[in-house]
Amino acid sequence: MSSSENVSFQAGEAKGQAKAKSDQMVDKAKDACQSAKESCQDAGGQMKAKAQGAVDAVKDATGMNKSS
Repeated sequence: MSSSENVSFQAGEAKGQAKAKSDQMVDKAKDACQSAKESCQDAGGQMKAKAQGAVDAVKDATGMNKSS
């Protein structure tokens, strides 16, 4: 293998390794985003449940939550 072929091979190898590392980082970022999304959805559900509880408490206190 000539010197220029060796340099070309090494450059291609480095490019492949950089691509693999880039793909790994993108996958980690996607996982982090998915985790953040799920956390926000959980927090939103908890807030919604607390708000509904507060509404029900006000209705109970004011007598608006009577069954017909």
